[in-house]
Amino acid sequence: MPATSDDGLIENRTFDEIRIGDQACLEKRLTMEDIKLFAIMSGDVNPAHVDDDFARSTRFQEVIAHGMWGGALISTVLGTQLPGPGTIYMGQTLSFHAPVNLGDVLKVSVRVTAKDEARKQLDLECRGENQKGKVVIEGQAHVLAPTEKIRRPRTAMPEVRLAERGRLHEILSAADHPEPITMAVVHPVDRESLLGAVAAAEHGLIVPLLVGPAGKIQAAADAAEVDLRDIEVIDTPHSHAAAEKAVALVREGRAASLMKGALHTDELMREVFKRESGLRTERCISHVMAFDVPTYPRPLFITDAAINIYPTLAHKRDIVQNVIELAQALGNADPKVAILSAVETINPKITSTLDAAALCKMAERGQITGGTLDGPLAFDNAVSESAAEAKHIVSPVAGKADILVAPDLEAANMLMKQLTYLADATGAGIVLGARVPIVLTSRADEAITRMASCALALLLADHQQRQGAAPQQER
Repeated sequence: MPATSDDGLIENRTFDEIRIGDQACLEKRLTMEDIKLFAIMSGDVNPAHVDDDFARSTRFQEVIAHGMWGGALISTVLGTQLPGPGTIYMGQTLSFHAPVNLGDVLKVSVRVTAKDEARKQLDLECRGENQKGKVVIEGQAHVLAPTEKIRRPRTAMPEVRLAERGRLHEILSAADHPEPITMAVVHPVDRESLLGAVAAAEHGLIVPLLVGPAGKIQAAADAAEVDLRDIEVIDTPHSHAAAEKAVALVREGRAASLMKGALHTDELMREVFKRESGLRTERCISHVMAFDVPTYPRPLFITDAAINIYPTLAHKRDIVQNVIELAQALGNADPKVAILSAVETINPKITSTLDAAALCKMAERGQITGGTLDGPLAFDNAVSESAAEAKHIVSPVAGKADILVAPDLEAANMLMKQLTYLADATGAGIVLGARVPIVLTSRADEAITRMASCALALLLADHQQRQGAAPQQER
């Protein structure tokens, strides 16, 4: 019987209703918000749980959940499902066999193993498994079961919002179902890029092909204590050859995506942009950041902060179409697109306002499809409904934008960094418009950011395959 019925009530199972062998379970994906809330509640600020820099130096190489976070989930099952409300904890033993990492989905279950008729007490086997089926926690619980039926409205708890990466984990959750994508990881000869690829593989997002000097890759693996026995390494003499080989793997059909490792972005993109041997299509190639902004109620896509310096109107058309398709791949069937400028009115002296107006007209005529466009819009009235109302702007996009299209790379880059450093935003980046999605990473990126970028590539590739929407190869 579920803990909560369709009418929002929570109901227990009395001692007499329970039989030996009865089971209940729940699943929860671990987020950084879970870790910090548990640390706030318990006072346990062990740096292995809350300090990224320290955690990278440990054997687990990233922050992990408090052991009793899993214990708390077991308590949740006992108190809300089996037996449910009215249960009194009498005792608990737990053994911890493996860590729970960020992004892991922990399934906790309890099973009744014994009943004491005289005392109305139950013994229950407790177990926690990650998404791979590996047992990470197990033990026994001893509870006093309720003898009277309880059925009450579930208490509505206040929503708690920390300045953390909740929406990056939503991206990971969305990527739980498609099959992993084969990704050529270019020149992963440092600890960060190698761990990012391995973590994404462990979470079922990618099947990595490590392309670069085999000796340097193995040295990085040894330093990071990573086992590469089940990962294919394709040896090349240096980073330039790695970029060339990775692009060739895509053209041969062996790889369905690229990830930048420890080489400069220009070195990788130079091979991508080559007319005869690269990955260009009829579309303009562009970059998108999918941001989690703690003060904004929805994921926010910003484009283009990395590829097109001063895009033309034709380029902007492709940039908009690229980002719309990415938003759709994440489940937003009709994303709201704000074309940004300094003002929200058309001014012939400000080229970006003219481009915005033209893009909106192109959308009306079917030259851009899949989203709702409006512009020009200043930043404030693109993201704030009150600002839009104050300026008497009537628009389906104003104040509710899902996508911000900047007038040029300078504006997009400054906006992206302002959100990162002043609003505690975090984002996952991807390059679109090439024959395959390309993950651009930074040495400063955390494991969760790298995994979310891989999840974007997986979701986009899966969406394009299902919709037949991949950009056509350039003729």
